[in-house]
Amino acid sequence: MPYLSAVTLLWAFSFSLIGVYLAGQVDAWFSVLMRVALAAVIFLPFLKLKNISTSLALKLMAIGGIQLGLMYCFYYQSFLLLSVPEVLMFTIFTPIYITIIYDLLKGRFTPWYLVTAIIAVAGAAVMKYANINENFLTGFFVVQGANLCFAIGQVSYKFIMEKEPQQLPQHTVFGLFYIGALIVASVAFMLFGNIEKLPTTNLQWGILTYLGLIASGLGYFVWNKGACLVNAGALAAMNNALVPAGLIVNILIWNREVDIPRLVIGGSIILFSLWFNETWIKAKVNKGS
Repeated sequence: MPYLSAVTLLWAFSFSLIGVYLAGQVDAWFSVLMRVALAAVIFLPFLKLKNISTSLALKLMAIGGIQLGLMYCFYYQSFLLLSVPEVLMFTIFTPIYITIIYDLLKGRFTPWYLVTAIIAVAGAAVMKYANINENFLTGFFVVQGANLCFAIGQVSYKFIMEKEPQQLPQHTVFGLFYIGALIVASVAFMLFGNIEKLPTTNLQWGILTYLGLIASGLGYFVWNKGACLVNAGALAAMNNALVPAGLIVNILIWNREVDIPRLVIGGSIILFSLWFNETWIKAKVNKGS
């Protein structure tokens, strides 16, 4: 849980940085490519292929391509259609996707984890942002594409690493995750990128560098590592902790108008879902109920 909590705080700034300084100003496909390329730079020096099977290597590349590469393609487009609070609001369905996908991979249905996810979704829904613009429907489905990619990636990574017969130091294989993402991002930029909308200010270059090296490079490694240490219910709930965290940052720094009472109530419900999962559901599942 400490890993997931730390990355939640880190990522809370990413939503506003993208929405305020990059969306509509810098080509979204280039932003995706640069962010993924910089993230890859961090872990490629640690990559050790000697003890990695071809099957595992391909799986990790596929996961990276989906969770990071394809997800970013949807994610950055959403900021062209929606405001930062709206993007945050539409991420509330990720926990449901996580619990369903994890159970499908395990060949079972665990309703108790779904309870945790539903409580977390309810908490995020309380923070509903009104004044939806005309791009509501399109933006909603674009964000759901990002949510599905993010859920599929982190759950698949957790599932695969749990099945590995040997304990591999994760930093020695995570470079493959970014290689997969880089392939997807490169193809997307070649097909849809606009070289006339590259960054024009030092601030934009600086934000992209921060997002690539820190938010993506370190963030995804720590997040996926943390995902391997918690159950699916806690993982689902922590995904929605990004919503209040992102809104708080947006309010305090960029002074966006958000319903404070709703934010407090919704955040409290999400925290309750985490407590409920850790103290009651985890014990019930461990007993085989």
